Amino acid sequence: MKTTIFKASDRGSADYGWLKPNYYFSFSNYYNPQRIHFGVLRVLNDDFIMGGGAFPSHPHDNMEIVTIPLTGAVHHKDNTGGEGIIKAGDVQIMSAGSGILHSESNASATDPLTLFQIWVFPKIKNIQPRYDQRTFKVEDRKNKWQIVVSPLEKDDALWINQDARFALCNLDAGQEISYQNGFENNGVFLVVINGSIEVDGIVLHKRDAFGISETNAFKIKASEDAELLAIEVPMGV
Repeated sequence: MKTTIFKASDRGSADYGWLKPNYYFSFSNYYNPQRIHFGVLRVLNDDFIMGGGAFPSHPHDNMEIVTIPLTGAVHHKDNTGGEGIIKAGDVQIMSAGSGILHSESNASATDPLTLFQIWVFPKIKNIQPRYDQRTFKVEDRKNKWQIVVSPLEKDDALWINQDARFALCNLDAGQEISYQNGFENNGVFLVVINGSIEVDGIVLHKRDAFGISETNAFKIKASEDAELLAIEVPMGV
């Protein structure tokens, strides 16, 4: 098993007033040659957006973009007619495909918003752009994996144009859980949203991440109540 630690304190960051992002990988004005991507996972931004903050309409193409609100709600609108409010507990995916214009804003004028925005290189380029979102029951991820994004029909999740899976878990202190790859030889980028865990003898805390590859399964033990995000992706780009 090959592992790489991404400590929360080592992330890139910026302060635009209305937006305070933390970058796990090189993005915008943050560049780290050791942090370009993890397999086909290209971007993972941990954003804090003030009330009323907004990304004006801007283009994307040939990228699978997943948004996971942690607190607050996002208003999304794009030129395919896709529009919606995505709140904590919801997950949104947008296949930019051959090209799309979209805007995102804090749905509240006063309350802050925190979210993960995640970009994955697509399996097939120049597909027709598409948008989808779904509400997932938080209780269905207690001490087990809840698959929220996957191309596999059996996973009953939001579809993604890639052999990738996103899974959430709320693991109680002292509990142990295994992660089993959905696709052989994929890697897993494991993020501790909150709490602390131990993997392969290494302790990870809030917003730390762990890149795991060259294995199809691994175990996690919660040192305290923990919220986890596992992003499983092909390692070849």
